[in-house]
Amino acid sequence: MVTDNLRSVVLERRGDQIRFHPRYLELSGHYGFEPRPCHVARGNEKGRVERSIRFLRESFFAIHAFSGLSALNAAVKRWVEQIADARPWPDDRSKTCAEVFAGVERDRLLALPLHPLDTSQRAMVRSRKTLWVRFDRNDYSIPPEAVGQELTLLASDSEVRLLSGSTEIARHQRGYGQGERVTDPAHTRALLESKRGARADALDSPLRLAVPELSAFLDAAFARHRNTALLTPTLERLLGLYGRQALSAALSEALEQRTPTLASVEYLLEKNRRQAKRRPALPVDLTDRPDLAALHVKPHDLDAYDRLSKRPAEEDRLDEPPKATQEHGDE
Repeated sequence: MVTDNLRSVVLERRGDQIRFHPRYLELSGHYGFEPRPCHVARGNEKGRVERSIRFLRESFFAIHAFSGLSALNAAVKRWVEQIADARPWPDDRSKTCAEVFAGVERDRLLALPLHPLDTSQRAMVRSRKTLWVRFDRNDYSIPPEAVGQELTLLASDSEVRLLSGSTEIARHQRGYGQGERVTDPAHTRALLESKRGARADALDSPLRLAVPELSAFLDAAFARHRNTALLTPTLERLLGLYGRQALSAALSEALEQRTPTLASVEYLLEKNRRQAKRRPALPVDLTDRPDLAALHVKPHDLDAYDRLSKRPAEEDRLDEPPKATQEHGDE
């Protein structure tokens, strides 16, 4: 197999002494060929290879478009069968390349091994805080329990696999774009369930008791890759500034508009305040009483206060028995 001195073949060379890349030696041993790099700066030693590359560039790439690697491979296969194999054989132009290969050259080749060599690219990756690991400018999701672990990434031409030790924990179709985020929905569902479990001991928090819409808002924000742990302190501050009813209305409206973000909630709070012609909200200074900062009373039905505020005369009239009953009692 004649090649250039590319880095994936030759690691170091001094004259005729060559230190090959170990993965290339593994490839040559698996398929049974002898690696033979040409001399440095001697491209003429493999002129037929250069001419084949030129033929491929001008006959195939110049007139074909493709959207992915699988489409490219399918197009190349058709091009080989219809164009490349139909060329006249240089040593006997009465025969085609396909005829010479089938009748003469195939019998001189070694049989292929039973199993192809795994040529996947290997890399060690780690996600310290998020649900994704980065490889070749794209992000691939992992299970929540694998966050923080050192993982082995195996990338073939069509897929990316992630291993924890010798156990496969994730498999994705490989992306060839830039900045793509490839996510397995099962991974995000598992993370959401773990977050819900982690919040189970905080169901009676002041913010959750005051604003029942909080759970739906945090779930919607999480689905849009927002850090819900960072949202809670700001929402608690907004609760203190605007009150329970205003914050509850803003969260509901943000959910209806599908904008579960802090910026949207703050905008809606201010918009509703201006429409109601209320004064701007001012923070309460609790420097002298820090114990009151986390104090919150669960809201109750306000009808009880309405009943307490009624005048005694009104209550007396409400408590009077029907007239007929009173007259019957006098009798």
